[in-house]
Amino acid sequence: MITLHHLAYSRSTRILWALEELGIPYEIIMYQRDDSFRAPPELAAVHPLGKAPVLVDDGLTIAESGAILAHLNDRHGGGRLAPVPGTDARALHDEWLHYVEGSAAFPIMLTLIGGMVGGLQEGLSRFVIPERAKTLAYIAERIGDGPWLLGAEFTIADIHLAYLIELADSAGLLAEYPQLRDYVARFKARPAYQKAVALGGPVVPPGA
Repeated sequence: MITLHHLAYSRSTRILWALEELGIPYEIIMYQRDDSFRAPPELAAVHPLGKAPVLVDDGLTIAESGAILAHLNDRHGGGRLAPVPGTDARALHDEWLHYVEGSAAFPIMLTLIGGMVGGLQEGLSRFVIPERAKTLAYIAERIGDGPWLLGAEFTIADIHLAYLIELADSAGLLAEYPQLRDYVARFKARPAYQKAVALGGPVVPPGA
């Protein structure tokens, strides 16, 4: 049995979405954030990092949403939400899977955290603002008319990226990128995304 440990307003919405897209049976254990918007200490009993998502699959415990998405797709989804291993398309897909949290998230998350604490210091802003613009322009160019990252086929790389782009949209960072605003509208229209949000709550906190 698959168990997802899901934290409100977190990356674990990605995993709920993937489980629904792939039609995999699962159970969900919900956690709420504390007054400082941190994960509760109970999650540390599930995984030493004390964060979400955490997936437990017949004794295998995995954190990190990219690794969880790949595991679900490969072991339980017949590989249908990624290109065939060994192909050029798969290499490009996996590049995106790593890029989202490896590089793209850095300037966007710094912007969002800065907004939560009264703004970034001037020196940090001089670095973050051009890096954020370069990141969003790169993603927008690669998506183009899409509809998805790799063209016609929706993949787990789209699920991985969508969380970050939705956060950027909520912060008003997509005004100059109509391709990304259209991308947000497309993935929010997917029934599996809507089911994930109905079960686990929205990605963005109310009023954020």
